[in-house]
Amino acid sequence: MNENIANIKVLITGGAGFIGSNLCEHFISKGYKVVCLDNLSTGFKSNLDEIINHPNFTYIEGDIRDLNTCKEAIAGCHYVLHQAAMGSVPRSINDPITTNEVNIDGFLNMLVAARDEGVKRFVYAASSSTYGDSKKLPKIEDKIGRPLSPYAITKYVNELYANVFAKTYGMQCIGLRYFNVFGKRQTPDGAYAAVIPLWVKSLINHQSPYINGDGYYSRDFTYIDNVIHANEQAMLQSTEEIYKQRETYYNIDVAKGERLSIDSSHFSEVFNVAFGGNTTLNQLFETLRSNLAKHDPAIADIDVVYRDKRPGDIPHSQASIFKAKTILDYNPQYSAEEGFEKACEWYFKNINK
Repeated sequence: MNENIANIKVLITGGAGFIGSNLCEHFISKGYKVVCLDNLSTGFKSNLDEIINHPNFTYIEGDIRDLNTCKEAIAGCHYVLHQAAMGSVPRSINDPITTNEVNIDGFLNMLVAARDEGVKRFVYAASSSTYGDSKKLPKIEDKIGRPLSPYAITKYVNELYANVFAKTYGMQCIGLRYFNVFGKRQTPDGAYAAVIPLWVKSLINHQSPYINGDGYYSRDFTYIDNVIHANEQAMLQSTEEIYKQRETYYNIDVAKGERLSIDSSHFSEVFNVAFGGNTTLNQLFETLRSNLAKHDPAIADIDVVYRDKRPGDIPHSQASIFKAKTILDYNPQYSAEEGFEKACEWYFKNINK
């Protein structure tokens, strides 16, 4: 084990959730000390079964809406991977107040706690929903539209707060705009389950999934291992390398004395985290059905049912990942198709029929 790694302590908020638990497992496997903070509102402690008794792992059940809890969890930590949020566009439409409390008030509490603790870098889960009604494809970080849901508003406000904290308090903040992340431990249960686990469960149970709309809406589906890689790069890429590569990305001519307006010791940047692909919902259904039929041939005969589109949904979403590749050395290893196959294998073994 690397001695330096063994002395590094990472706080992962929302660590009992889908993305958070995968991050906890990954960083424990690498030899880091990991603190997980989760209130179990959408996460499950069972997601941590494989690491809960590890000597380098600490689990704290608590809510980011309480500042004292945030300060307790972050004590002694060098980095924060902030994943805790009230996700789901439909949930935010049905309950905008709770979404705002968790995603904005809770986010601000974590920023304050990170500032006071003097953490090296604050990495947080941003969202592709920030692009709103922008029709431009692929999505480029500095070209966004107007938000289409309360959830999208909260995630954009996170970026604004991170930028202000970087400039005002000298923090290093990196936002990762996730694009439709999927993979193991993403729950198919509950009213706001994501499309892939929801459809997989329906197919495994020989039921027809629903498509909201005509099925031609498209997404840049992103396998969980790519997201883990992005978080690791955002956390560990040196300040010097980030600053150097930012000059390359923004076409700064150092020879002419041009410089970015902020000092290299602190910054706030956002990056798309995706594979850069494009899959329609109709294509997604065909692919999931085909992969699951390898395990159960009867699934091949199940058809989809179409219904009205949902309010707040973005028609098309595809990311440019050039900025993340240039500055963070982000190099996603799994295409959507490869991820679909891996996810279907996992769900077929683990889902409750």
